[in-house]
Amino acid sequence: MIQIANTLLSDDIFEEQFLCDLCKCKGACCVAGESGAPLTQEEFEQLNEILPAIRDDLSPKAQELITQQGIAYTDTDGELVTSIINGEECVFTSFDVDGVCKCAIDTAYREGRIAVQKPISCHLYPIRLTEYADFTAVNYHRWSVCWSAVRRGRKEGVPLYRFLREPLIRKFGEVWYGEVCEAARLLEREKK
Repeated sequence: MIQIANTLLSDDIFEEQFLCDLCKCKGACCVAGESGAPLTQEEFEQLNEILPAIRDDLSPKAQELITQQGIAYTDTDGELVTSIINGEECVFTSFDVDGVCKCAIDTAYREGRIAVQKPISCHLYPIRLTEYADFTAVNYHRWSVCWSAVRRGRKEGVPLYRFLREPLIRKFGEVWYGEVCEAARLLEREKK
């Protein structure tokens, strides 16, 4: 593990190669799983505020579920997570003509229709954060739906920390990310 400021990063963050391959996985991480995407209270409030701007982008089933239970619920681990339809897809999913799952929040943000980005837990995936009293654990979450991303990452030689540059900077800042890059260089030098 590598410590940077008040974070502990697993070695996998530096060693694993990863590059999403949406053509192959079709965004399965937004559809499969036991519960929705983890949300902070602030994200929950922001998503409720922007919901009118993206509601028409959501499926009728998603709109109905949101009307019944809201955009989020507390899962069995006690975490606030996005609501999911029939135990599967996140209510914020939308599908393109090729059946690729996209995030309605992310699409609206990139189109400039809203100023709120998708939840940081989604943006950082396959990195998962665990908050402790004195530090934040930064770990790689292995999941079979992402094997095509691992294969593509290995083929292209893209380390996980580089693939997730934008969300890591969003969460921890430029200075922190610069230290991650320096740690990666030192680890690489040690291997030689």
